[in-house]
Amino acid sequence: MPSTVQTSKGAAQGRPEGGGFTDRFSMRTKRLFWVWTFLALPVLFYSVIRFYPTIDAFRLSLTDWNLMNKPKFIGFENYAKLFSDPKFWQVFRNTFAYLILGTPISLLISFTVAFALDRIRFGHSFIRALYFLPFLTTAAAMAWVWRWFYQPAPIGVINDLLSSFGLMQQPFLRSTSQALPSIMVTAIWAGLGFQIIIFMAGLRAIPSTFYEAARIDGLGEWAILKKITLPLLKPTTIFLVVMSSIGFLRIFDQVYNMTTNDPGGPLGSTKPLVLMIYQSAFSSYQMGYAAAQTVVLFLILLAISLLQLWILRDKK
Repeated sequence: MPSTVQTSKGAAQGRPEGGGFTDRFSMRTKRLFWVWTFLALPVLFYSVIRFYPTIDAFRLSLTDWNLMNKPKFIGFENYAKLFSDPKFWQVFRNTFAYLILGTPISLLISFTVAFALDRIRFGHSFIRALYFLPFLTTAAAMAWVWRWFYQPAPIGVINDLLSSFGLMQQPFLRSTSQALPSIMVTAIWAGLGFQIIIFMAGLRAIPSTFYEAARIDGLGEWAILKKITLPLLKPTTIFLVVMSSIGFLRIFDQVYNMTTNDPGGPLGSTKPLVLMIYQSAFSSYQMGYAAAQTVVLFLILLAISLLQLWILRDKK
């Protein structure tokens, strides 16, 4: 009897039975608490490792800093110097050449291979692993192997093969006109494995009932590809377009390792913006100038990504 009276008294005072701190909150509030508890570490990591350096780059771009002295505020002089530098505009053209040529070619090849692999049953896993292997190889090792391929005969495999057929040897990396396409071939080859795997996952996600209904209606393979496969593969395509574009705009490893004797190729014909940033920061120690170039690259990446997402969006 006394316990009953005590319980009623506690309830009358508004205290929940059991008296725990978390019992005062609703189930939705508890879930949000635990979600943000588990997200706190990655949010903190990205804030310190990613967001802060990005924001700080904007500040450094307005200074003159050579690592030895304190940063000196100079306003937008670094940007004025950058946009009046002819080398920057050459690097700008090179960077967009990688983007405009590399992205559609790599996506077309990877989709073609993925579409063909999706119909192969014998040795499917083994062939898929072979295509994915270059993506697992370190960029430096891969670049040096391709650099060996491009050497003059009898060292270079490609020129040695051309000579065996009586064809003229090609300068490849030693040519102002061939160096950039030669590096682009390497970059496309390196990224095919990832794109093929993603395209195949997108193809496997399309329900087979769509294809069965289309064949019952008498549609041919080309019509099925145009009316079913490509439209339903659009989310996958958008993802790969954005990721591939970012990759080509940030290309560095292949260029640096394949042109180590003359970074950026003959007369800077292969130099991308990332390599220019690297040289400005760690060769010339112009950290403020390099930060300005980094800001420009960030704005280019942001604009290109948003433009692609807007163009490829679902139009209802």
